[in-house]
Amino acid sequence: MTTLFRISRHLSQTSFHTVDGASRAYFRRAASARLPRHAFAASRRAYATGPPKDPKDSKEPIKDDKESPSEKDGKVSKDGRSDKPPSGFEHFYNSKSPDAPSSPNQPPTGKDSKPPPQKLSPDDERHLENLRDMLKKGMPQSMQKELHEVFEDYKKNGIPPEIEESLELARRGKPLSLGDIARLARLSSKTARRVGNEVYERAEKEALKESKVEKESKDDEPEQKAGAHDPGPKSKEKDKDGKGKDEKPPGFEFKLDWNTFAIAAVATWLLWSTSGMGENSREITWQEFRNTYLDKGLVEKIIVLNQSRAQVFLHREQVAALYPESPAVNPAFFYFFSIGSVEAFERGLEEAQKELGIPSSERIPVAYHSEMPLLQTIFSFGPTLLFIGAIIYMSRRAGGGGGGGQSGIFGMMRSRAKKFNHETDVRVKFADVAGMDEAKQEIMEFVSFLKEPGVYQKLGAKIPRGAILSGPPGTGKTLLAKATAGESGVPFFSVSGSEFVEMFVGVGPSRVRDLFATARKNTPCIIFIDEIDAIGKSRAKSNFGGGNDERESTLNQILTEMDGFNTAEQVVVMAGTNRPDILDKALLRPGRFDRHISIDKPTMEGRKQIFAVHLKNIVTNEDIEHLKGRLSSLTPGFSGADIANCVNEAALIAARHNADSVEMVHFEGAIERVIGGLEKKSLVLNPEEKRVVAYHEAGHAICGWYFKYADPLLKVSIIPRGSAALGYAQYLPAGDSYLMNVNQLMDRMAMTLGGRVSEELHFDTVTSGASDDFNKVTRLATAMVTKFGMSRKIGYLYFEDDNQQQLHKPFSEETAKNIDGEVRRIIDEAYQQCKDLLTEKKEQVGIVAEELLTKEMLTREDLLRLLGPRPWEDKGDIAKYFGSRGDVEGPPDPTPGPITPPPTPGLSPGCAPAKPM
Repeated sequence: MTTLFRISRHLSQTSFHTVDGASRAYFRRAASARLPRHAFAASRRAYATGPPKDPKDSKEPIKDDKESPSEKDGKVSKDGRSDKPPSGFEHFYNSKSPDAPSSPNQPPTGKDSKPPPQKLSPDDERHLENLRDMLKKGMPQSMQKELHEVFEDYKKNGIPPEIEESLELARRGKPLSLGDIARLARLSSKTARRVGNEVYERAEKEALKESKVEKESKDDEPEQKAGAHDPGPKSKEKDKDGKGKDEKPPGFEFKLDWNTFAIAAVATWLLWSTSGMGENSREITWQEFRNTYLDKGLVEKIIVLNQSRAQVFLHREQVAALYPESPAVNPAFFYFFSIGSVEAFERGLEEAQKELGIPSSERIPVAYHSEMPLLQTIFSFGPTLLFIGAIIYMSRRAGGGGGGGQSGIFGMMRSRAKKFNHETDVRVKFADVAGMDEAKQEIMEFVSFLKEPGVYQKLGAKIPRGAILSGPPGTGKTLLAKATAGESGVPFFSVSGSEFVEMFVGVGPSRVRDLFATARKNTPCIIFIDEIDAIGKSRAKSNFGGGNDERESTLNQILTEMDGFNTAEQVVVMAGTNRPDILDKALLRPGRFDRHISIDKPTMEGRKQIFAVHLKNIVTNEDIEHLKGRLSSLTPGFSGADIANCVNEAALIAARHNADSVEMVHFEGAIERVIGGLEKKSLVLNPEEKRVVAYHEAGHAICGWYFKYADPLLKVSIIPRGSAALGYAQYLPAGDSYLMNVNQLMDRMAMTLGGRVSEELHFDTVTSGASDDFNKVTRLATAMVTKFGMSRKIGYLYFEDDNQQQLHKPFSEETAKNIDGEVRRIIDEAYQQCKDLLTEKKEQVGIVAEELLTKEMLTREDLLRLLGPRPWEDKGDIAKYFGSRGDVEGPPDPTPGPITPPPTPGLSPGCAPAKPM
């Protein structure tokens, strides 16, 4: 043990802390009183105001221990200190204080001799409150609360006699000394302990009583079933104190975590085993081995371990005779030294024994052992064990503690579907869904099927098995499913299609089985699979090379569960997708998804309804009916999600400008933000590029103003927006149109080419800003030829888009050549139509362009002021919400005289903007 503590000094401390942390013993220690802290601190400062009194200056001699009791009652005690308290503390220790030091001649005061508390009068209560307010000054909030409880106890049960003196001083209106304050705080602290203990004991008794009643009620249940009503007498045995025999005292609680204890025990054993090298062995050198032990004949045997270490064992009897204090006397002790190689060690040992003249028969035996140290073994297998343990731990957490049965290993095969409660989890109702009246009516029928099946079953009708919701993104498919969950009143299971596809084979079909098994237990119910195209793709397209696909297995399981031998009658399946064209035909057939509900983008009336839903929570002073109509006409082609985003952006813009309410200008700014993107105020164009952009946009504006079938212009701007637009023009369709004739298409293409034609007429060169316009015109002209049958040369043929770069075209080379010729002819006609108009209206193009350079944005009112009314009558929403044919007055003309078109200076090719306009 001496060697142990000499080599490993901190081993005992490490073991103690390890075992102490593993045991996890919890003790409830009473917190020290906090009330008298300030008073005691003040008393310490009072004692430290003067230097300590020198014993030599004392008049009274220091007595020894043989003094009589009468001498001890004097002013000076036996240790040289005066019993008289300092100034201001005369009442801190007196005969009435329970903490006063008693002299040997004074008998101790018993519990029965303590006077009872004194009741307070209303006047005394007022003085007591003054004392409490004085003590509360400078205390923390928690201490003030405790002090308040203490003084409330004084009012209820009376004050102890020790506080009577302080109360008497308060009655006389005299100030309290520092000793009075400290004594009052000390007594209040003791009362706080007593009040706290009483509250704790009362709460503990109530808890024990409740637990006992609950235990007896649980024990009585099986006895009542068996007919026994009287429990045995042993269950009611208690100690004399009224507590059960197995109850532990409230002041001590011991808990033991066996897992942590095992880990701590292993750690302690490892520390002990690693430190054992210093107890049973010691390292020496080759020279010390030969000179001290080999030359004196003390070596008994040598063991070479792992060809790197030689362990030397000595004769204990001879060592004890020569070196009585040597640790080699102990059994199993050995010396060791490292060797470079076995051959060199054997050669050195052989030469040393030859020099000593030891015969061959008596030479030291050498053994060779090979073993792996404990720490090396742990380090070798530790990473593997940690990896396996981490996998098991994560699997248990992911699977809810592991499991078996149908859910598979560690719960991985369980369904991830979430069950929603219509009363608490989902707040969306059918009243919150707008703009899709037909689809909502279809879904409401499903809800009525589940709520009142008898109405349909008495007529022989069957509940539809499922419905699939299809449509563009943002049209409200998932919102309609949420409303179904909130209105149906039956269990609703929601799951995403991607949750069935995992990296492990068989997980998808197992989750499908688990989902439908759970649904059958909760019939009638609804299952909603969002984005079902993740697992419902057509099997003919998903795998060209053959083999088994996990998606195919999952799809097959869904098909079997929806319409198979185990089909449940009251399990309705709903699904949502925006790619119905790629779904498997077997999934869409009647008997599985009986209803195909298509949800398109809302019409003009539908957008009004959607705006009405989202404007409920918006603070605005605008007329709601006029606001809904104007905004719905400004947002053609918007989905429900776009409209919600637009209303939210308007509120954000109003808040950014510190407005009291959301105005029309904020809504229009939000629509521009959604359509064109964010304004790029940091992108500053040079004057030549800005001039080109102004004339480019002016050409679009003039074409849209004078062409009969073009969409009326609402706003034109040269402020850069989005990622590629240096300017933009906003047009307003007359209404929701579903058919377009040749004249409308030609005017639209001519208006799109107006920017390039304007550049050609006003500058010496053209720019790359019209590339996006050319793309639109080419696609529209190609559709007229290959899809709309508007080419006499091609005829009434329909060809698919060539986006997939097919190797074999569906038409001949001659037909392809004719298609190209017809597309070029149509675009040339639109170009010539645009050029004729802009040549005639060249002066108006210059007026609009110069105004754009001045104001950077022109509205419909500005164009009415500059160009006059449109030559064609506006129809539909334009006349209703934006005025028609000049009945709306614009702002005054910023220039007093007539505006003349500017000269057409040349523009070098190097100044052309790089981005399209």
